[in-house]
Amino acid sequence: MTAAGRLPVDPTAVLAIARELRDGATADAPLAVTGVSELAAALRRELARGGVASALRDESALEDAAAVVHVLAGRADEEDVALLKRASRAGVTIICVLAGPQGEDVRDPPYVLAENVVRVPSGSGFPLEEIARVIARALGERATPLAARLPVLRDAVVDRMITQFSRQNGVIGAAVFVPGADLPVLTLNQIRLLMRIADAYGFELDRGRIPEVLGTIGGGLGFRAVARSLLGVVPVAGWAVKAGIAYGGTRAFGEAARRYFESRAPVTRVPGDRSIFPR
Repeated sequence: MTAAGRLPVDPTAVLAIARELRDGATADAPLAVTGVSELAAALRRELARGGVASALRDESALEDAAAVVHVLAGRADEEDVALLKRASRAGVTIICVLAGPQGEDVRDPPYVLAENVVRVPSGSGFPLEEIARVIARALGERATPLAARLPVLRDAVVDRMITQFSRQNGVIGAAVFVPGADLPVLTLNQIRLLMRIADAYGFELDRGRIPEVLGTIGGGLGFRAVARSLLGVVPVAGWAVKAGIAYGGTRAFGEAARRYFESRAPVTRVPGDRSIFPR
């Protein structure tokens, strides 16, 4: 696998992914952190560690934000509800952090999904890892441009990408019964995963380098070959074998991609900057 033409996928599909990632990077949609002013300011400082401060904004950037993290110290008042309603109407993803002595007992605020509420135990600091996981889950692929600018989010976002694409490929492996028919779809998903992980680490992966990087990382093609050979041995449960190997192969591929980009000095991307891999 040394040339782009040898990838078992449509090159235009790869170009479409590249354009999508470039658009997301240049849009530079910030993360709006709002709510109780002192707590919101403290959380912005925590999230900005090692990152780009302009990626974190206040209420003024609400409608243009990738997501809003709203900090409450108790029950949402009218002003809080108005802001959350405004974000909801704008189609902005909302995460709520319930902090302070009442945070554990206060009911979920309106306009926020229960799974997007983070409760902070009394006397504790902000649980950054949990907040990052909720942001990563809520935004999905849209979180990678933020991870490129806010390294605090990076591990959680990459974890989410690996889990998401592994599950997708597991479903595809189980659903496609014609030998070889799953190859282009699984490979394209792995390419998308590769490019998303690169994006989270601040890199733009040029299409011409994709086959080389795939070859270096090891890809999941060998796992699919094993899966097809096992189908003849266990035909009744063949779908389960294919699903398991497609899932496990994609997860192994994603973890290898994580290590690959971690070892190459990740970039903290600033607005307007492009870091073509390799630098």
